[in-house]
Amino acid sequence: MSTIAQTIEDNALDRPDGTAFLTGARRLTWSGYASRSDALADLLCSLGLKPGERMAILLPDGPGVHVAFVATEKAGLVAVGIGARAGRSEIEHLLHTSGAVALLCPARYRGIDMEALVATVRQRSGLLRHHIAVEPDDDFGGPVSVDGQRTTLPRATPELPGKIAERRLGPGDLWLLNSTSGTTGLPKCVGHDQARWFFFHQLAVRAARLGPADIFMSAVPAPFGFGLWTAHFTPAILGAPTVVLDGFSAEEALGALEAHRVSILAAVSTQFILMLDSPAMEQADLRALRVLFTGGEKVPYERAARFEEATGAHVLQFYGSNETGALSGTTLEDPREKRLTTAGKPIPEMQVRLFDAEGADVTASGQGQPGCKGGTLSLGYFGNEAANRELIRPDGWFLVGDRVHLDADGYLVVEGRLGDFIIRGGKNISAAAVEEAIERHPDVVVAAAIPMPDPIFGERVCAYVEVRAGVDITLADLLAFLEERGTSKEYLPEKLVVLSELPRSSGGKIARKTLREDALQRAGGTA
Repeated sequence: MSTIAQTIEDNALDRPDGTAFLTGARRLTWSGYASRSDALADLLCSLGLKPGERMAILLPDGPGVHVAFVATEKAGLVAVGIGARAGRSEIEHLLHTSGAVALLCPARYRGIDMEALVATVRQRSGLLRHHIAVEPDDDFGGPVSVDGQRTTLPRATPELPGKIAERRLGPGDLWLLNSTSGTTGLPKCVGHDQARWFFFHQLAVRAARLGPADIFMSAVPAPFGFGLWTAHFTPAILGAPTVVLDGFSAEEALGALEAHRVSILAAVSTQFILMLDSPAMEQADLRALRVLFTGGEKVPYERAARFEEATGAHVLQFYGSNETGALSGTTLEDPREKRLTTAGKPIPEMQVRLFDAEGADVTASGQGQPGCKGGTLSLGYFGNEAANRELIRPDGWFLVGDRVHLDADGYLVVEGRLGDFIIRGGKNISAAAVEEAIERHPDVVVAAAIPMPDPIFGERVCAYVEVRAGVDITLADLLAFLEERGTSKEYLPEKLVVLSELPRSSGGKIARKTLREDALQRAGGTA
């Protein structure tokens, strides 16, 4: 099995002027990708960083973050991928948890003075030895600053690959630490080798009949699992170009899809809903688009159906987690109803099982918590054995924190996160079901159902919604709409909070922890 570094070098020989990445007016060729990652790897080695040490990377989702990931691989270092939306406390937490000895990032990021942050982290642990500052949109074509000293990256030479050959990581080595999406608390570091993503690539090719003629666009942050296979691995293995966005906006995404004739789009549910509801959607020519890979959250049926009708593309998904990879997935061979209402059939190579609350197997058609063993598994949580005991059963089966069932045709149906239930008067109410009902309202962009503490019922259903620009909506309006559609009474919200934008985690999902804290304050601050 190869590695991405070797794959890029092969592409640089076979198609040196071919496009690896496009973002805005910037273009990076395969030869440029190889030479820039060589030069950065040389710099990292010259700093005295030892093989196996961790280097944190906090960059926008342009070509530069991929150059940095490949450079760490070549230098024998473990990359610590920090999501582009991370705040100061999350960045500090990940630097400390991973034991990073170097940080590569812009001098200022999202309003944060990174030099001051580095000084704080050094005082706390003393592990962080180097700070490499880069321009956010430079992609390592110009100078960098190392510990305050401006320097030019060394020129890649023919001798350099041999010089660093002994340090390079193999497909089974720990290569990357990324984080859980942080929707419910401070994230944990998940360990990755490259072998799992090469295996995942094979599943993706099989599901969507992918090939080198495809043009990819990933709207998902690079350090997370979904963003890794759709931007860092699969396009490179195919030798196909990838369009990446420095930051997501529906209008920019639609413009890039049209301008570059993208055929394969990767976007979480929230992102494709925002695109669908953008006025720019009506004018965009998306006839080249043939597949939207989505997931990360329950895919809303009506929005996914509208997206297919508006573009002619097929909506596909893989179901799983950052920790497990894919357990199931939909394919171009599946009927539309199954593609849009289920998470697909379990992947045979992943040996999927369902467990009840006591850890015993449930029947094939029963409801339970999924577990798996197979080629897409991560290496578990880095330096956190307590969390690993919750993730991995003693018999080696990895668990996903969802409640699911298999329908009569063998398709997996996700009912919701194990913790995403609102317990009102002893009745379990699925937050996912409430959200799906609310998101059918034509003026609602995205919704989150959150438990609001209540002295009588324990919890009540509180709906947080993001609405179309210039639109106002009241609880009475929403209830009238839901009741007219015959929505079950238990799914009717009892409190409505309208926000201009729902808070997002680093991975682009709704930050439910933030909303739970807000609901607690609105309820008077007592659980």
